Amino acid sequence: MRVLTIIPTFNEIESLPLTLGRLREAVPASDVLIVDDNSPDGTGGLADEAAAADPQVFVLHRTGKVGLGAAYIAGFRWGLERGYDVLVEMDADGSHRPEQLQSLLDAVDGADLVIGSRWVPGGSVVNWPAHRKLLSRAGSTYSRLMLGLSVRDITAGFRAFRRGTLEKLDLSAVDSVGYGFQVDMTFRVARLGLRIAEVPITFVERELGASKMSGNIVLEAIVNVTRWGLAARWRKLTRRDG
Repeated sequence: MRVLTIIPTFNEIESLPLTLGRLREAVPASDVLIVDDNSPDGTGGLADEAAAADPQVFVLHRTGKVGLGAAYIAGFRWGLERGYDVLVEMDADGSHRPEQLQSLLDAVDGADLVIGSRWVPGGSVVNWPAHRKLLSRAGSTYSRLMLGLSVRDITAGFRAFRRGTLEKLDLSAVDSVGYGFQVDMTFRVARLGLRIAEVPITFVERELGASKMSGNIVLEAIVNVTRWGLAARWRKLTRRDG
């Protein structure tokens, strides 16, 4: 099973070396693709140095910062073109513990998409204030109810896709970014009737660098989830009436 872990970066020069080192030690069989959005702090150059020193590390440079979703889509396309069997999403900031990646890969045998979940039994969050936990739980609950899904951590960003899952999706139709991208991808997988599994993880708030989360990203997610949910209900209603 050929595994590619995709790590999007924008100004992660402090955190990337630590995350990359831990990942290569924890799951040495996984290749790594760093997708850098022309980071002004030199992250792209650092990634190139890592790739020059390690034949299992690759770098995809993009011309500017156009969102997390677009970075992952570019990474998926790169990995699919090169024949990888499992494609993993993982943050560069250390919030996703590389040591827990193997538990996601172990679950791939029985699922089409595996999500590292904070909100299933055994999952947890470290160093988050109460309002961040409330926001995340509320976002997952609203999205789950609005879209009719049973996934507990629908906004989670630590996940593993089987190759066949991504091949069944129309990646060119995915235009959501940030917080909403994860919801969008989960909803698309669920609508195809594919198997989604959640495994517990410990999410650790970043210690280095700055968070990319913003009010606009959250607002985009709320608007999109509402739109997707209403559209799905309308399709069901019109089919029933027809």
